[in-house]
Amino acid sequence: MKAVILALIIALCGLPSRADQDRVVQVEFSNPSLYPAQWTLVLHPDGSGHFRAEGGTPSKDYPETMSPGKIDRDVRLSPEFTSRIFKTVHEDKILHDKCESHLKVAFQGTKKIHYSGPDAEGGCEFNYSTNKQIQEFGDSMVAVGQTLIEGARLELLYQHDPLGLDKAIQFVVEASEDGRMQQICAIRPILERLEDDPHVLDRVRKQARILLARSGS
Repeated sequence: MKAVILALIIALCGLPSRADQDRVVQVEFSNPSLYPAQWTLVLHPDGSGHFRAEGGTPSKDYPETMSPGKIDRDVRLSPEFTSRIFKTVHEDKILHDKCESHLKVAFQGTKKIHYSGPDAEGGCEFNYSTNKQIQEFGDSMVAVGQTLIEGARLELLYQHDPLGLDKAIQFVVEASEDGRMQQICAIRPILERLEDDPHVLDRVRKQARILLARSGS
């Protein structure tokens, strides 16, 4: 009887069930030409997750650029975005290792996708997929990873090189406009700090406000 009542409460209130929370999507990305060179995002159906990034060598072309060499933190993505991710991963071509096109295309970075839950388990690995849905999924996840890395970069600059924020946040604004970065909501805390700090350049505070207005996307 208690189980029935609990199920009704979950259904009526939209609370995540235990089975739902046991579902996990893990995305691993690696590209030796980037810094950090690899990252892992573990995501749960409610949008909560954990992001780790490390490895690689800082670019010699831009030695003045301050970049986070290692990131290890909890993150939260929007419910709408997360729902699309879990729906896409449930496609048979992802769960049964049918992602890679095997075409001779430029290296875009290796994406390893894995899903586990009470209902199924599986995954795949690819550089490029001819399946539009899967390729867009990979592009979206790379864009989220870029957002989290650039958010960590903003935090680093805020602490150690405030003048470097001007160029860095302009890149975030441009990248969020053309789709290279997605889920700006995941870096709201640093954007709010920049917007509220009177010691930060006015241009940076203005850009932070623009990004916060987009943080639902």
